[in-house]
Amino acid sequence: MSSAIATRRIGNSTFPAIGFGIMGISTWYGKVDSDEERLKVLDTAYAAGCTFWDTSDVYGDSEDLIGQWFKRTGKRLEIFLCTKFGLKLPDFAADGSPEYVEEAVENNLRRLGVDYIDLYYLHRTNPDTPIEHTIGAMAKLVKAGKVKHIGLSEVSATTLRRAHAVHPIAAIQMEYSPFSLEIEDPNLAGGVLKTARELGVKIVAYSPLGRGVLTGKYRSPDDFEEGDLRKIFPRFSAENFPKILQLCDELKAIGGRYTIDNNPATAGQVTLAWLLAQGDDVIPIPGTKRAHYLLENFAATRLQLSSADVQTIRDLTTHALPGNRYPDIMMHNLFQDTAELK
Repeated sequence: MSSAIATRRIGNSTFPAIGFGIMGISTWYGKVDSDEERLKVLDTAYAAGCTFWDTSDVYGDSEDLIGQWFKRTGKRLEIFLCTKFGLKLPDFAADGSPEYVEEAVENNLRRLGVDYIDLYYLHRTNPDTPIEHTIGAMAKLVKAGKVKHIGLSEVSATTLRRAHAVHPIAAIQMEYSPFSLEIEDPNLAGGVLKTARELGVKIVAYSPLGRGVLTGKYRSPDDFEEGDLRKIFPRFSAENFPKILQLCDELKAIGGRYTIDNNPATAGQVTLAWLLAQGDDVIPIPGTKRAHYLLENFAATRLQLSSADVQTIRDLTTHALPGNRYPDIMMHNLFQDTAELK
């Protein structure tokens, strides 16, 4: 256990190492609460010091909600604001064309009610658009002062390297948790984690709690609300849940050896601390609808696991769960290489 809060840095900005993934309070995880209830969650994040906020133009009304919060509080400068473009619903088609870059950013800025974005990601790559064209257009946004840093999401090592040659890539956002370790695999996506580290690119870990299931809150797929996208994720099938629960129990047992605010560390806190232990370039962004879970997650910035426990959890990850982490319609645009520049 450590009383010091772990921090991370992008450019000239330093912030606590655990951020806030804002998708879940606006879409895809069942019932959406009232604006006032959701604004209170943002209030809680800010008051706690959790100031690395992540959203996207396809996360329901989350950008509008953040815009409301900025207007109400005047705290834009205190937030490291990340958002994304390039993924179109309902068929999850990717668009990285330069024309769409210019169109999308204006919509992002308008909804957020801001004049710049700290970290702007291409949400998914389109194989028909050379990544050099997309990044060239995004670089113009940096020059214009509309964006401070450029990021990519769910990319291959090859695409990352090509993009970085056009303009420095500050971060890649990838799914990363004890049972989502694809980015570590040198044979998958070309070893994107290794490439990111070679280039000095930060790793923003989305779904670090396995979309919430590693907390132990969910005991079966029946516990997901109606309208919750997790109901159709192959990885969260009824057949897999016994393995998921076993992993949760083992994480909880490890947590019993640590205390945070006079309470045993939870399975979720142990999971987040394990991700932080993977390197000082890893920034987990757990999401939640509830203020008390946000505070629980953020408290993991003060949890430092022993090297033995870090290894124990690493050993537990060898029991891979079968099934894709997304339905088929969402799997097709992961780790895609783009057309070569002619």
